[in-house]
Amino acid sequence: MPLHASRFCTSLLVAGALVAFSANSQAAAFTPKLGQAGKDVMWLPTPDALVTRLLQMAQLAPTDRLVDLGAGDGKIVIAAARDFGAMARGVEFDPRLVQVAQAQAASAGVSDQARFVQGDIFKTDFSDADVVAMYLLPQLNLKLRPTLLAMRPGTRIVTHWFDMGTWAPDETTEVENRPGYLWIVPANVHGTWRMETAQGQQELTLTQRFQRVEGVLALGKVQTSVNAAVLTGKHLRYGFTDLQGNRQIVRAVIDGDVMRGDITPAAGLKTGADQPTGTSRPFTARRTEQAGPLPGSEPPTEAEMNAAVASLGTE
Repeated sequence: MPLHASRFCTSLLVAGALVAFSANSQAAAFTPKLGQAGKDVMWLPTPDALVTRLLQMAQLAPTDRLVDLGAGDGKIVIAAARDFGAMARGVEFDPRLVQVAQAQAASAGVSDQARFVQGDIFKTDFSDADVVAMYLLPQLNLKLRPTLLAMRPGTRIVTHWFDMGTWAPDETTEVENRPGYLWIVPANVHGTWRMETAQGQQELTLTQRFQRVEGVLALGKVQTSVNAAVLTGKHLRYGFTDLQGNRQIVRAVIDGDVMRGDITPAAGLKTGADQPTGTSRPFTARRTEQAGPLPGSEPPTEAEMNAAVASLGTE
């Protein structure tokens, strides 16, 4: 290599080292303090034990992508990458905390899996996430709720301390006297579905509010309510009594305006729970009208926002 080229490369290496040293020095020079003010919230980290529990509840896997909204010093993102093998990123408004988080990820050896961006959580696109983590104020949770409910069915959302108002969680926990919550974004099943089965056509009308579902099934001239309907992401399960008085279990997967699944004879209520007892029969159903917005995904009402703010006085 020519001498001038060698000197040029050396200069680049020195310059790069100085930039890295400067960035690390800036991160080291700033130490976040508990309760320091941010754009929308103060900085208060989630305890390690609760971080682990929330990610366990979300069933975080190496194939998942996690986004932490308001990532702070990056501990949730780093734990997701280090302990669960997931690809994770944090969105943080304070650039100083972004530098701290990046330095922490480097120290933990997960910089290739854990990254951080400076940004506003209300303007950042995180629609690719499989799991969303948050420790925000309740009114901010409500403001984000329509965006969260527009994500892919099955997306998991975990929060520390604060809930989502009238959107009840799918699971709750408490670690070191601190509550945590899990929601699973539901599919939109609201409306009337025409079912093609081996026994002919049936019509199923479902009403929905968030993940809570009720329904009425038309069996010829007879209508019957569905029993114990459970909607988990895009998976729907319910029971009903057929025209012969036999219990049936329906399990289906929702794909937009198409529902596919099977109907299986069940042991009946005397056993204490519907248990499959026979051969499953497949079916396909299609929604008979264009799906509207997911019920519950509208912006929170003023009363709900006021209640969220008022709840801070009791926390």
